[in-house]
Amino acid sequence: MRRPGQNPNRPTTESRRRAQRFGGWAEWAATLFLIAKGYRILERNYREGGGEIDLIVQRGRTVAFVEVKARPSAGAALLAIDDRKLAQIAKAARHWLSAAREPHALTLRFDAVLVAPGRLPRHMQNIAELPSFG
Repeated sequence: MRRPGQNPNRPTTESRRRAQRFGGWAEWAATLFLIAKGYRILERNYREGGGEIDLIVQRGRTVAFVEVKARPSAGAALLAIDDRKLAQIAKAARHWLSAAREPHALTLRFDAVLVAPGRLPRHMQNIAELPSFG
């Protein structure tokens, strides 16, 4: 319920809580979905270097930096991954790679898992070019 004088465009505390619960559930669902596809979870909610990555996963020699987006539809979830978000992920990926033992021996990519109510998660591989980390 909004109080008099409250900005009508600002989400209420309860709607923010619902969104956080939905986002947490989406990350859990994405994690299980990727494990079922044969990925090994290396990191969850990695925050370093001024950026954040929801999941870092590996299958074989491929490491994927995964953004999980939960929206009412998969299309809306994909549209929510903008250039600002990609830049944040790249910062964190650069930091993570600086600590990796053999980053040059890995194939790197940027993936997304899109989560919408009532549907299986949708895993999209290599949805954007990762900047050069050399």
